[in-house]
Amino acid sequence: MGDVAVTIKVFPENPEKLEDVKEAVKKIVKVVRIGEEPIGFGLVAAIITFVMEDAGGVDEIEEKIGAIPEVSQVQVVGVDRV
Repeated sequence: MGDVAVTIKVFPENPEKLEDVKEAVKKIVKVVRIGEEPIGFGLVAAIITFVMEDAGGVDEIEEKIGAIPEVSQVQVVGVDRV
C-alpha cells in the first residue's frame, strides 16, 4: 500500500474561528497545504490537503475533523495517490 493525498473543504461555524479550525485540523492529520476559498456572505472555507496511508478510507478522519466544535461541515474534494 502507498500514500494518498486527500483534499477536504472544511466549513467553520463562525468565520472568525477559521484559524482555530485550521490549527485543530493540524493536530489530527499531517497537513501538506492549507488554503482558503470564499463561499459568500463573508463565509470562507478552509481547503486542506493532507497525506495518509492508503488503508481503508477517509471516513474516520472526516468524522474526527467534523467533531471539532468550530466545524459545521467537512467535504472531501479529492483523493489522489502519491
